[in-house]
Amino acid sequence: MNINVSSEISPLKKVILHRPGQELENLTPSYLERLLFDDIPFLPIAQKEHDAFAKALQDHGVQTIYLEDLMAETIAQSDELKKQFIEDFIYEGGASAISNFAGLSELLLSIKDPKELVLKTMSGVVDTELQRNGMNPLADLIQPKVRFVLDPIPNLYFTRDAFAIIGHGVSLNRMYSVTRARETIYGRYIFNHHPEFEGKVRMYYTPDIPFMLEGGDVLNISDKILAVGLSQRTTPEAVEILTKNIFFDPTSGIETVLAMDIPDMRAYMHLDTVFTQVNEAGFLVHPGILDYFSIYKITRGHKNSLKVSYMEDDLETVLSNTIGEKVTLITTGGDDAIAAEREQWNDGSNCLCVSPNEVVVYDRNVITNQVLNDHGIKTIEIPSSELSRGRGGPRCMSMPLERV
Repeated sequence: MNINVSSEISPLKKVILHRPGQELENLTPSYLERLLFDDIPFLPIAQKEHDAFAKALQDHGVQTIYLEDLMAETIAQSDELKKQFIEDFIYEGGASAISNFAGLSELLLSIKDPKELVLKTMSGVVDTELQRNGMNPLADLIQPKVRFVLDPIPNLYFTRDAFAIIGHGVSLNRMYSVTRARETIYGRYIFNHHPEFEGKVRMYYTPDIPFMLEGGDVLNISDKILAVGLSQRTTPEAVEILTKNIFFDPTSGIETVLAMDIPDMRAYMHLDTVFTQVNEAGFLVHPGILDYFSIYKITRGHKNSLKVSYMEDDLETVLSNTIGEKVTLITTGGDDAIAAEREQWNDGSNCLCVSPNEVVVYDRNVITNQVLNDHGIKTIEIPSSELSRGRGGPRCMSMPLERV
């Protein structure tokens, strides 16, 4: 299976999705903060909305490939691989999972169907599913009667973050939050062991590197220009390492990396929550961020070093000079400051280009969608009452494998 993503806007051909599952049903108010949710989506509607998203992509010639299917195909190859995956997954699950290693291993190994096993790792395990035999008597008396020994992973339908395709290479990321760390395991097994990818993929970043990096901060502006956000969830050190690995790969055409520093806050958790591309020189941007961008241009330095320059100009000027033609900034919410803030919160800035001037958007962002239309951008609207509760839009919910 070919991987090639050197653009945010060229025709999208293959994409990895994850259809929301039982992991959303396992959200409870007491777990919301830990699992990075503000509310509990209603699963049946969230699934219908996600199916509509997948169909919209398919109707525009995009092959939709599901993370759970790729992972099931990977571990179905051998019992040894399945066992190793289970061990790795438990050890990434934290102290409670590790302390229940034997019970969790027994439970997960007993699931014979590979896809059912993968879905179970995603949905989580409560202590009542294990034969615990009073192994934690004090905790059992003090803590809730039913508690997760392996947390659900409700953020999984945002497939953008755990890994990112850059050209013909992959960045397997180190996630900001412990609760999302296990998401990268699926990508690691797929790209290292699935027969379509094994031995064919260059790794630009791996989760054993101690600095945080997430895919929502990685934008392929062109085959020569990469933008990476410095955000709540991606550190400068990670960007330096990623950039060096890309620059000194002889097969990479990237010549410039724009490190774009944005405020460290949940509303702007990734670069793509405030800034996405709609055509070769057009960008959708949240106007509330324009005064807060700090941009650094990274190019190759002497030998193995990096040359970093602080760009004093505004976003429009920096982009125009870097791309080589005048850039148009389209603002979320148009001229309405209240609409801009509301629709940015509901991922109005987070569109997914299926081809130049054609983007998938949430239907709820009425004003932003009209502004896009006024600029000649065709909007493919998808329902969003429940999906948007996870704080991520169409770009967040998609992991492109191939654009042409």
